[in-house]
Amino acid sequence: MRTTTGWQATGPTGLRRTSLERRDLRPDDIAVRVDYCGVCHTDLHALRAYDEQAKAPLVPGHEFTGVVTGTGREVTTFSVGDRVAVGNIVDSCGVCAMCEAGQENFCHSFPTLTYGGTDRQDGSATLGGYSREYVVRDAFAYPLPSGLDPAAAAPLMCAGVTVWEPLRSLGVGPGSRVAVAGLGGLGHLAVKMAVALGATTTVISRTQDKRDDARKLGAHDLIASTDTQQMATARDTFDVVIDTVSAPHELAPYLKLVAMDGTLSLLGYLGPVTVEAMDLLVGRKKLSSAGSGGRPATAEMLRFCADHGIAADIEVLPSSQVDTALDRLRRNDVRYRFVLDMSDLD
Repeated sequence: MRTTTGWQATGPTGLRRTSLERRDLRPDDIAVRVDYCGVCHTDLHALRAYDEQAKAPLVPGHEFTGVVTGTGREVTTFSVGDRVAVGNIVDSCGVCAMCEAGQENFCHSFPTLTYGGTDRQDGSATLGGYSREYVVRDAFAYPLPSGLDPAAAAPLMCAGVTVWEPLRSLGVGPGSRVAVAGLGGLGHLAVKMAVALGATTTVISRTQDKRDDARKLGAHDLIASTDTQQMATARDTFDVVIDTVSAPHELAPYLKLVAMDGTLSLLGYLGPVTVEAMDLLVGRKKLSSAGSGGRPATAEMLRFCADHGIAADIEVLPSSQVDTALDRLRRNDVRYRFVLDMSDLD
């Protein structure tokens, strides 16, 4: 086994620095020195649900960048010293219809998650990127284009690909009209990507307070969801509405904004929802969702971001301040993504 250092959960609200074990390299593995790891709302949810009596330890972190420090004997796509990025999926069955279609994120036997998952070969629990080293199958690591800053690119591997998937699958491009509800970790990247794809892009926020921020990100307009007149004026306007709001909320107001044959893509809140059929019927509107992305889409997203200068707006903290980052994230005190610098684990 290989030994590294990382941050392991001690309960629902705390982590401690500790020694971690990684597997010895299999033939198709690479070892990655983790340099930067994004802090995701999923990390908060995992910690909140964590039982300190659980048999498997919890080490969060599923969007990170780093450098290859070792390769298995069959690896040909990476060499020591290469810059790489890893997201929230590190394996899949590889043989189901979804995997064969390049949608490993929808693997019929469920993809192996970067943390909190089960290794498909030895049954061990996967431990995440809040650590100095990660061992991963080479097929689930991605070359990090030279044009991308490694810290600002880390959130692309979760937040970025999560919004990229529906934007691409729904055909967003020049002439498209896109609205993005919620201007957080997901939303700000959705705005940047929609604008770069050529869409006329509008932000939907509770108030006008984020108008300047929306403009700086490239948005053409902002609609306050609490302004009934603005919402009424925008009825049947958008081909795609990307809903990144993470708390439970009514979908009807957003469906009213969708144009005929358009789509509301629900990305932020993934719990039970209630929809009136008439809100879909009038205008032949569609309700969809998406999660993460398969290997082809993830690689495409990274190339697109490099070509268009897209990365997350981040605040970098040393990994020793992980509890501070998580506490501030709970209070939505970040614009728009925390990234941990893991070099203090040396």
